[in-house]
Amino acid sequence: MKSVRYQLASTLLGLFMVAPAFAGEVTVGEAAPDFRLQDQNGEWHTLEQYRGQWVALYFYPKDDTPGCTKEACAFRDNIFAFDNIGATILGVSLDDVDSHKEFADKYSLPFSILADTNKEAAKQYGVYTKMGTFEMAKRESFVIDPQGRVAKHYSKVNAETHSEEVLADLELLIAETAS
Repeated sequence: MKSVRYQLASTLLGLFMVAPAFAGEVTVGEAAPDFRLQDQNGEWHTLEQYRGQWVALYFYPKDDTPGCTKEACAFRDNIFAFDNIGATILGVSLDDVDSHKEFADKYSLPFSILADTNKEAAKQYGVYTKMGTFEMAKRESFVIDPQGRVAKHYSKVNAETHSEEVLADLELLIAETAS
């Protein structure tokens, strides 16, 4: 039964690539939209509280599905490298706090997974999509600089290698701003 559920979820997640977005995209150089969302532990987070830090903000479709699990675990496996350069990882999906708690606990995710249950952050970042009654955030990511501006936007993401790509880009961006 579980494999059928995963096959259905994977099929639905593959279809979102052709679904229209419901908001304009955030562009590089502009202020990143702020949000107020709860993490898997029920703690509230705003983008403003990360001012002065680099942030890797990644949106993903659904907790505990194959691609989303690969992506989250890749970020988990690179957590020390992100910590070493002073970057914070924040994951966001439309799933609720309880779903995020199960997902984070199951895979020992050491970073905050934010519950965008009202879909506002996904809409503000232009990653919200809907197919019939199925709603989700598209798999896209943003690097946000210490001033709160979008430094990089990834609209095409490979779940397995994305964490390494973001890390490499952050290292370059940090080096550029340091010189």
